[in-house]
Amino acid sequence: MHRIKYGVLLFTLVVLSSCKEQQNKGTSENISDKENVQDPVVTFEHDKAAKKVKVSLDGTLFTNYIYDGKTPKPILYPVLTLSGKTLTRGFPFEPRPGERIDHPHHAGLWFNYGDVNGLDFWNNSYAIPDAEKDKYGSIVHDEFLEMDEDKGVLKVKAFWQTSTNENLLEETTQLTFAQVGNTRIIDRNTTLKALKDVAFNDNKEGMIGIRVAREMEMPTDKPAEFTDADGNITKVKVLNNEGVEGNYISSSGLTGNKVWGTRNEWVKLESKLENEQISITIIDHENNVGFPTYWHARDYGLFAANPLGQGVFSDGKESLNFKLKEGESTTFKYRILIHNGSALTPEEITKSFTDFNQ
Repeated sequence: MHRIKYGVLLFTLVVLSSCKEQQNKGTSENISDKENVQDPVVTFEHDKAAKKVKVSLDGTLFTNYIYDGKTPKPILYPVLTLSGKTLTRGFPFEPRPGERIDHPHHAGLWFNYGDVNGLDFWNNSYAIPDAEKDKYGSIVHDEFLEMDEDKGVLKVKAFWQTSTNENLLEETTQLTFAQVGNTRIIDRNTTLKALKDVAFNDNKEGMIGIRVAREMEMPTDKPAEFTDADGNITKVKVLNNEGVEGNYISSSGLTGNKVWGTRNEWVKLESKLENEQISITIIDHENNVGFPTYWHARDYGLFAANPLGQGVFSDGKESLNFKLKEGESTTFKYRILIHNGSALTPEEITKSFTDFNQ
């Protein structure tokens, strides 16, 4: 089976995490045979009316692939751990008490960019006035190319369009879903083919991103706007950071806000949800343009990797302004690890990075 490779590359994670858990219980028992690493049953439920595909692992919700047009790009939402914890922010779909309501374009887990031939795909949302729409682009789902439960593969085609529905890029994305132990995995392989000459001008806003739940944010004393239990907007000058314990850790050893604007092979965002250790790790691929990517990782819950905005992140010391001529293509590959119940170590993540890049 195609998903067996995950058992091989993350078997070490299962063994080491299990050893740590057993040590905490005061026993020397280890999980040490491969029979404990099994491929989950992946199921896809396509609701054509709602324009979404429900992705479940062993009968429990992992995420939904949503292409209903309410967001001007396809997204994965929500994203859940094996234990059922929701890692994504509810706003703007399902606002939850105490969460931020900024940046309505930060929805679920997505992939786009802030300047493609001068059009802003990143910041587009329902909040943009009609009079301003010509400055923004949208990614429109076109068709499903593959939906293979045995392989855990969902493959789709989409188009990056102007406000007048002119196609700039053809996107082919393969999403592979898997699970090993307490680690749920999403591999995203996206190929962009230029249908005309396309310029990805250096821009801070990009490319693969997720907006996380309040508990996954870093503690901060900055003022912000939140929703209350009734959905009303409340402006708060001094934040209540109770239960907010997020922290970034990068492959180069940086932590917290020091991660923003730096190059790294991977970055992990860890916290606790209902007293359970939780983490999201995004892993870059060495064949991606701009590897190792810059990280657009904010304390307020935006967690993104941007390999193309080099001029911004380097304070002008570097410049990329990546271009594709008509007919040319490029591919971006990312791995996302959703882990619960223990802390993935840098060594464990580095091994996953190495295997992902083989």
